[in-house]
Amino acid sequence: MLHLTTIILTFRTKLTTSHSQAAKSASSCADIGGGTSFLRDKSLIQMHQFKLATILLLVGISPVAHGLCPPLGSFHSADEGAWESARQSLAEIFDQCLLSSEYFSLLGAAQLNTGQLADALESLERSLLLNPDNGAALIDYSEALLQDGQLFAAIEVNQLLLERPDAPPGLEQRLKNRQREWQALTRQTDWQLDLLGGYDSNLNGAPDTETVALTLSGEPIFLALNENYQAIKGPFINARIAATHSRLGPEYQDTLFGQIRGRLSDDSSSDVTQFAARYTRRGSLLSASGQASAGLNHLAFLGNSLFTGADASYRGKLATIGRCSTNLNAALQQQLWHQQRKLDGLEMQAGAQAACSLGSATSQELTFGAGLLHNLALKENRLGGDRDGWQISAGWRLASSQRYISAQFNFTSSLDGRGFSPLLENNARRRVARGSILVQYRETLNYLVQGLELVANIYHQDQKSNISLFDTNDSSVEIGLSWRF
Repeated sequence: MLHLTTIILTFRTKLTTSHSQAAKSASSCADIGGGTSFLRDKSLIQMHQFKLATILLLVGISPVAHGLCPPLGSFHSADEGAWESARQSLAEIFDQCLLSSEYFSLLGAAQLNTGQLADALESLERSLLLNPDNGAALIDYSEALLQDGQLFAAIEVNQLLLERPDAPPGLEQRLKNRQREWQALTRQTDWQLDLLGGYDSNLNGAPDTETVALTLSGEPIFLALNENYQAIKGPFINARIAATHSRLGPEYQDTLFGQIRGRLSDDSSSDVTQFAARYTRRGSLLSASGQASAGLNHLAFLGNSLFTGADASYRGKLATIGRCSTNLNAALQQQLWHQQRKLDGLEMQAGAQAACSLGSATSQELTFGAGLLHNLALKENRLGGDRDGWQISAGWRLASSQRYISAQFNFTSSLDGRGFSPLLENNARRRVARGSILVQYRETLNYLVQGLELVANIYHQDQKSNISLFDTNDSSVEIGLSWRF
């Protein structure tokens, strides 16, 4: 927050214009978690300026407009508590000062310091239309733009002030400090620590069967599944550390995300470590509402690499109808299985999603999605060859300042391009249908520690296949704490 009253008064004298101190910076402008609130359309400013220019042209022929504006020197030294009375006094001589840049500069300052942001923006724009070189008006105008959420417009106006050769000695450094503080609002790094404990009915992701049917010479032979390959249930602990760095531009937002996650349980053979990184850009690519991303995901069991996936995706807004918006999306992922390279594949997805706001005191949203997928075998000898499938999803979320509740349902169906194995179901093409549901609850615990949340998750997955070896069932529940800082 900058209080430039003294220096601005000096600036007025030097520029033969009038002004007041800059208003306090809005603290809400520091929140870029949502990221897009600052990306305002500059055409709105241009529209207001055109409207004001038209008004000034009309009032310029009015006899009242050419009346002598009384001396305004008494308003130059308004202190912190006198802005309301100054605003009222200035309002009384409005008709006499329609062509005075000094007057509208003072009126805008008074309105800004009494919480009348919209009126302040209009008055300061009038002042600058009448005299674009009014440096004191520019100082308050940049502050008003910041409070209105137009961060980049505010930075641009402040830069114009820095480039002026006639600023008083003490003002330049304060403007540089303000520019540095405002530019810092375009960058933010957040950290998150999660620690949760729970219970899983299938820690090792084993088949939901105790026997396997092999087909030899057309006759089925049933073999008992080794205990090591049967489902193991038990408690577990999940720990995660994640970092998100966001950078805002006038027409885009860049986000870099990285995380390390580990799960420990009594069954050490199923303990998993995950490394993930993702870069996302929103806006300025094909369309202002578009989002492109690229990511890397790596899984390891007992320190041995199991899977690595590299992907790229794009999502673009299609249309908005009422409270619903629709998006088209496409994704490409290269899949590498380190222990069994013949399973490597290249998966392609394309689909659409709709999101509808239910409009209530709390933020409530429904989402629906559908898409097609194709998994291309990178090795000729991959069991089942290529795979084709489809997927659908549905979600619901309810958010308030204290709580967040969500439910997500996904269903995927796939079919291999050729027989999976002569030993299983007479070399039938494998069909897999997998459904899952995740319910999540989060509640803020800021009264204990700022950024602390209580987290609870319930998850269930059921997978069915015409080859029983791929039937799986898994349920888990976990509860713990998440800390953002």
